[in-house]
Formats: sequence, C-alpha cells, structure tokens
Amino acid sequence: MGFLELICLGLFVVFVVKVEELDRLNVIHVTGTKGKGSTCAYTEQILRNYGFRTGFYSSPHLVDIRERIRINGQLIDKDVFDKNFRLVYRRLHETKEAHDGAMPRYFAFFTLVVFRVFLEEKVDVAVVEVGIGGQYDCTNIIRRPWVCGITSLGIDHIKILGDTIEKIAWHKGGIFKMGVPAFTVKQPDTALAVLKERAEEINCPLWVCPDLEDYQTDCGPLRLSLAGEHQCSNASLALQLSHAWLQRRSLAGQNVPNTPLKNTGTPQANPFRPSPSMVKGLEETVWPGRTQVLKHGDITYFLDGAHTVRSIQACVHWFTESSAQHEENTSGPVTRVLLFNLSGGRDSAAMLKLLVPCRFNLAVFCPNIPDASTFCQADLWNVNNTVEDMMAFCLEHEKNWRLCNNLQDIRGTHQQSEDKKADTLVFPCIRSALWWITQGKDSALTDSADTVLVTPSTEAKAAPLCDAAQIHILVTGSLRLVGGALKNLHSESYK
Repeated sequence: MGFLELICLGLFVVFVVKVEELDRLNVIHVTGTKGKGSTCAYTEQILRNYGFRTGFYSSPHLVDIRERIRINGQLIDKDVFDKNFRLVYRRLHETKEAHDGAMPRYFAFFTLVVFRVFLEEKVDVAVVEVGIGGQYDCTNIIRRPWVCGITSLGIDHIKILGDTIEKIAWHKGGIFKMGVPAFTVKQPDTALAVLKERAEEINCPLWVCPDLEDYQTDCGPLRLSLAGEHQCSNASLALQLSHAWLQRRSLAGQNVPNTPLKNTGTPQANPFRPSPSMVKGLEETVWPGRTQVLKHGDITYFLDGAHTVRSIQACVHWFTESSAQHEENTSGPVTRVLLFNLSGGRDSAAMLKLLVPCRFNLAVFCPNIPDASTFCQADLWNVNNTVEDMMAFCLEHEKNWRLCNNLQDIRGTHQQSEDKKADTLVFPCIRSALWWITQGKDSALTDSADTVLVTPSTEAKAAPLCDAAQIHILVTGSLRLVGGALKNLHSESYK
C-alpha cells in the first residue's frame, strides 16, 4: 500500500469507524520479515493468561478466513464476522462515490472489519500484525499504539519494500510513533542503524531485546511451545512487548526497561524475571503451520510455512532434528518426502538448494490449490495466476530441484545423482499430491483416490512409499501450501 492509498484508507475509516474510536484500542503493533505471527501469538497468549480479553489480527489465514480475527484465542464467531463484514461493506459501498467509485482492496477492507470487530467486542488489548512493510501498511492507520515491536529483518517483498536490508528496515520502522516504546530483536548492523535513525527522527524510544537465556526464572531455562532456535528471539520480543503493555496497565510489578543514558548506541532492554503467567504463556502458545507436527498413524507431517532463505534455513534445522527424533523408535525403513511450492516470484533454486541435505527420497510439487473442488475458492490461492501458470511454476521448481541435486551430488556419484533427481513428481492440487504420497495409508485422505491419475511413472516411483515403515512428509515453501494440507487433513489445530 502506497502513501496515497494509506490516506484513502483513513478516509474510508471515517465512514466505518471514527478515528477517535480507533485511538481507544490498546494496540500492540508488530512488524518484521519473519517471526511476526509467532511473536504476536506468544504475546497474545501471555496477556490472555493475565485474564485480559484479547484481540489478535494476523495474516494470512491457513484454512478459514476467520483465523485472521481471534477473540481470546478463538476464531471469531461466524455470526459476528458475517454481521461486521456486511456492515463495513454496506457503508463503504454507500459512500464509494465520494472516492470516485473506489473500494478498499482486500487487505485494507479486511483491516477495517477487524478494527470494527475489536471495538464491538471491547477487547482489552489488540495484538496487530502488520501485513507488508510498515510505513504504508494499512494497519499503520493506528495513531496511538501502546507498544511496537520489530522481529528479525531479511530480504523479502523486494518489489514493494526495496532490494536492500536498509530499505526494508526503513519501511518497518514506519510503525514507530512519538513517545511510544518500541522493541526490536538483534538485527544486522546496517538495519539496526536505520531503525535507530528512524526512532530518533520520530522521538520514539527504542530498545534491543536481550537473549532469551538472560531472563532469570526459578525453574531453569524458559521452555517454548514452538520449535526452532529462531523462536528464542521471538519469545524475548513477546516478553518485552507484554511487559511494556502491562507496565502501562500497572500490573507487571517490575521495573521499567532501561532508558538511554547517551545518544550513542541503542540500549538493551532489561532481562527481567518473567511472571508465572509469562512462563506459562511461552509454554502454551499454539501457532499452526509453523514448525508443526501432525502424526497420523505411520504418516508424520512436518508443516512449516517458511518462504524466505533464512526461514528455510531454520526449517531445515528443525526438520532434521525433529525427523530424527521421530525415527528413533522406528523398526523398518523411513521414507522422507518433500512437498514444496513457492509463490510471489521468489527464487526457488536458492531455497531448494538448502533443502537438498535433508536427503529426501522423493520430491513432490503442486500449486497451492487444496483440491479440485476449490479452484474457484479465491482466498485459498492467488487468482492473479492461471492454473496453467501455477503448474508451470511447479515444473520450474521440479527442474531447479533436479539441478540442485545434480550440482551438490550428495550421494557421491553422478549415476546416483541422476537416479535421485528422477524421483520427482508434479500434481495439479494438494489433495492429489498427499494421497499419492501416503499411498492410501492416511484415512483422512482415503476418499481422494479418484483425484489421482495413476500412471506407470507414478506407480514405479511409489515403491519407497509402499515399503516404508513410516513416511515423513515435510510441507514447506508457502503458508498457503501448508494451509491447503491442513484443510485436507481435516486438522482442527488451527481453530
């Protein structure tokens, strides 16, 4: 969203909800390249443990659009969603002539619905995740957040935010507000310098979060419910955000974070002693689709919506360890399968190269289309691309996977590498891909056999799957791919 679009959204807000009403929302505003959702989920769980009525706005959704709006950790009630959706649409439609017949775009419109719901539900705190960037993101219509946070920064959405870490940091720092405390995890020096400069321009106090191990507890190291080393910085940021918010509510009972003594450097926030509610919150947080494991009998699904180079690196580390743990008590062969797709014009070769060391027996590619019946369900896949386009992308991913295997030659000989790179398939939807991978061993997918065209090629490549004592499936590269998998697996874990 550009500057003019943000101004237009402000005008639309006037017709849906008064700006002064928005100021009443006690908002925690979070941006970053990766870890935004996890940080928000930790923060919401902590404050809910204190007994506050929480609102949580996140994106994208995995299965149901109502996942984006949670009240006290639960998907918004269908009737409440329907009422507010219709109300916002009607008011905007009635006044669109005042804006040359324009209506807000998808995310901007939904943001208005979210704010309307949070006000109607009278939440004590609204944890709001930025969509893209920060400076021109439509969530930045919030004028008076209580505290802001910035997660780990990296290169992503370069067509919108720029192609350098400094340009991206500038956009992310756009959520800073005068006098509003802000926290960031440790960043590359150049990115941190930009954040510091932006904070000084706006007169926003900025602190860097300490390492998670620096927090003192009576029960040893803090335990996190979400797997992966990268979650440590997310958890530390969540502690600082919830602590700062509680300070304003005068309930935390701990000291105010450090204040800068000099104008040089960015001060580190205090690694305070977390309260029992905070400790419990970190242990109980649920955030589906991110380092999530689902076990269906002899089939184990490893779900992670990683879609940047850095997040794929973290995914590989997590999957390698987690898969090995699940193999420990297995008698018989374990077949590892990669189910992958990538969207948004990202470099699949760079990411697939990182996945090669996981030593998959098979690599399967498919578009982010859950099944043949949802080709018209627009919010589950990118309708800007035709089905033919999406299949072409998958074929390109398959080609890149074969090239990566050939270049790295992880099996030692050219002939073996040739054999491995042939173990790939492309399917037209997620459901057909999952059914073939599981070979009918997962009862959640037994009714989808008619969606798979069995050919000599697919039959020949199924031998490792048929002979396996267990099948480990890593689903990654896209949150929409993960969401489609959850939809087909009838998982209730996202609710």
